[in-house]
Order: sequence, then structure tokens, then C-alpha cells
Amino acid sequence: MNKLRLFVLILISIIFSSEAWADRIKDLASVAGVRSNPLVGYGLVVGLDGSGDQTSQTPFTVQSIKSMLAQFGITLPPDVSPQLKNVAAVTVQAELPAFIKPGQKMDVTVSSIGNAKSLRGGSLIMTPLKAADGNIYAIAQGNLVVSGFGAAADGSRVTVNIPSTGRIPNGATVERTVMSDFNKGSNVFLNLHSPDFTTANRLSMAINKKLGEGSAEPVDGSTVKVMAPRQSSQRVAFISVLENIEMEPGEASAKIIINSRTGTVVIGSHVKVTASAVSHGSLTVKIQPATEVSQPGALSQGQTVATPSPQIDIEMEDSRMFKFDPGVSLDEIVRAINQVGAAPGDLVAILEALKEAGSLKAELIVI
Repeated sequence: MNKLRLFVLILISIIFSSEAWADRIKDLASVAGVRSNPLVGYGLVVGLDGSGDQTSQTPFTVQSIKSMLAQFGITLPPDVSPQLKNVAAVTVQAELPAFIKPGQKMDVTVSSIGNAKSLRGGSLIMTPLKAADGNIYAIAQGNLVVSGFGAAADGSRVTVNIPSTGRIPNGATVERTVMSDFNKGSNVFLNLHSPDFTTANRLSMAINKKLGEGSAEPVDGSTVKVMAPRQSSQRVAFISVLENIEMEPGEASAKIIINSRTGTVVIGSHVKVTASAVSHGSLTVKIQPATEVSQPGALSQGQTVATPSPQIDIEMEDSRMFKFDPGVSLDEIVRAINQVGAAPGDLVAILEALKEAGSLKAELIVI
């Protein structure tokens, strides 16, 4: 009896607990102005085991080597073109996090821009990283970590992953900070990752419930304005409290996402279909080439002639019809289509036909 009572109490707590489906504000929105900045640079990877750029096809690699040697007082004659196999021209990419300070480290990604077969075992020479404003914000250098590899034997070649791209953990040192307006003004703005009017309104209500009425107000379907202290220490503590407030976001609108390249179809939980009947089948035509030989009669002085005689076979799959009642749910839609045995391509055709007929109450998005 005690076990039954305990089970009932647990069941009631699960049913009436609203915190189980709540999300933190930090998972739904970000503070305006707190963002990372992309950095990019051009450099050279050296020390490769003969898998570098073919200099006859990548003259910019040779030009880069000459420019680098010239900075160290080594000048090559204009008519000399070194044949390099252990060097590769690369781009270096990184994300400069918000509030990062000079002297701190960050990861970089190195990618070949020539015809180097692999960057495994290479080292990146000191490379400045620039932002969109043209200023240098970091310097990258170090040994590459390459996950892919390639092997060749007897004219065959096997490649696993991408050996022409690698990473350098903590491979860049920050040299300049990006100015932020985080401490300016008496308000902070929260931008939703997925704009939604219901979520913006609920976010404002959750903040007012936690911090007091009038603390927040929605600006639009994507932004909520929150009153904040001006001092840096107080503002950091305030944001810490703010981003850990839990709330229940608004449910997304009815959508069906179709990836035309992979055949992936994702159907949202609020997709509904009005009363409709669907019949779907396919017609397969197979043509097998064949040749008949015509022999001339005896003493007719004719010639043997080969005449094409293709065999045509037509197959039609069984086209079963299923019916949708008004307002059917996602489970019923998937169950009905699975019973027909529709492939992803057939499913797309069925959904497009339902949309054209006005029976599909959802937004159909093809990516």
C-alpha cells in the first residue's frame, strides 16, 4: 500500500511539475553585443613528407616562400623557381571569443588552398590573423593535428576523412581586444535564438516575476529589453541571475522541412491535415536491348542483317489509397505513409500534393 501511495505521489509530481519542461534563458537567448568575431589569415605549412603543393601548378606558394626568405635577408635570383614538396599554402581561421584578453590562447583551423595531398606532420609558420576591419587581432603558429590520412599502393589510393585540413589547439595568441558596449547604458537587450512573439512575451513575464514588475519589456518578436545596473561588477552578477531564470518557450509553428539533396524529411508536431484521400503508386518501364539476326535465303546473294528488337516490360506497383480524417496528428500521418511503404522521394511528392490541394496545414520548406 505504501509503494502504491509513493507511486501515485511521484506520478502527480511529474504531471503537475512545470519545471521539467522549462528552459533557461541562457539556452534561448543571448545578450546583445556579446558575440565572437571571425578571423582569417594566409600562411605556410612546412615540414611535410613530400605531400605539399606542386609548385608548377601553385606559383603563389613559391612567391610566398621567396617573400618569407627575403625578410630573413635571403634573396633568390629572379630566374630561380625552387621545387618545393614539403610546403603548402594554407588559410588559417579562428573565432575570437567575446571578452578575450591579450595573451590568451584560442584554437585555429588550417586548410590547404593549393593541391597539397596532406598536411599531416606539418607545422604552421607564424601567421597574423585579421578581422573584417583589416587589423591584426591574433598570431597563429604551431604543429598541426590532422585526423584524416591517405594511403596509396599499386596504383590504388585510400583516403579517410580530409587530410588537407587540420587544427592547432591553443594555436593562436590574442594580441588585441575588441571593444564592447556591454557596460554602456542602463539596459541590456536579450535576442532570441529563434524569434517568436510568444516566447518573447513569456521571457518578459518570467523576468518580471523574478525581478519585479517593470524590469523587462518585449521590444519585438526577437528582442526583450531589461533594466540593468551600470556598474560592471553589479551588471555581471545581474546577468548571471538573469540567464539562469527558467521559463517555458512558445511552441514552434507547424512546419515540414525537406532536404532535397539527402531526402531527409522532418515533420513538426503541430502539422495537421484536413480530410483528404491519397493514392500513390509508380510506373516502371524496363527496356532491354536485344538483336535479331536475319539470314538471307540460299543462293539469294543477300547479306546477313542484324535488326534491333528491344524488349519492353512495364511494371506498375500496387497503389493503395489511404484516407486522412480532419485534423489528424503527426503520428497518424507517419503511420499511414509507412503502411503504404512510401520512400522519402514518394513522401515528398505526397506532401507537395497535399499542400497544393490545401489539405496540409503547415509551412512546407525545401532546403
